[in-house]
Amino acid sequence: MQEKTRRDFLLQSGIVSATLMVPGVSGFALQEKTGEKAGEEVEVSPTEDLMREHGLLNRVLLIYEESARRLGGKGDLDPKVLRDAAGIIKNFIENYHEKLEEDYLFPRFEKAGQLTDLVAVLRQQHRAGREVTAQILQLTAARSAADRRKLVGAIGAFVRMYRPHEAREDTLLFPALHWIVSAHEFDALGDDFERKEHELFGKEGFEGMVDKVGGLEKQLGIFDLAQFTPK
Repeated sequence: MQEKTRRDFLLQSGIVSATLMVPGVSGFALQEKTGEKAGEEVEVSPTEDLMREHGLLNRVLLIYEESARRLGGKGDLDPKVLRDAAGIIKNFIENYHEKLEEDYLFPRFEKAGQLTDLVAVLRQQHRAGREVTAQILQLTAARSAADRRKLVGAIGAFVRMYRPHEAREDTLLFPALHWIVSAHEFDALGDDFERKEHELFGKEGFEGMVDKVGGLEKQLGIFDLAQFTPK
């Protein structure tokens, strides 16, 4: 009872980051059923679902960074690779992942009066990100040196914004969701997310997107994780 009172006080005071470190929070980050049979699909909590999609986003950001390096005169780049990467950002991240946040998460925080300043910035950055993605898609076939510089600048702006953007969501917003919704509502969100994913991307869903990103990494020669280990 005393622990619950302390958590309620911290949440009401807006000091959410402190509560996220208490024991037990990790219990909702990955809600797998006990006694799963081999071959059965493991249930994924809504927050883990969003976080693993951030992992996919990070891999696309790596593709962006390598593309920008080559556009800067340090290697050849097939424009289709960058165009396909930007297409994944638009279709999967912006039109699906961010829509989940905007339709299911942000309104709940706003209604609860929690992390509203953060949510306002996240909304603004979603809008800005879509504008930059449109620029990248428009410039992927850039021929002139001026357009290539604009493309490199757009890629850099996107990467610079989304690295801290997703980090704030992973470390503040997503964990705090546990404190503003009931356990039943939390589980229902996971069902809603899964249904929407398969509705938009078929039965392969997230896993199919991972395969597509891996294919782009292979084309750029950045798929092998070992190459990033410091020598």
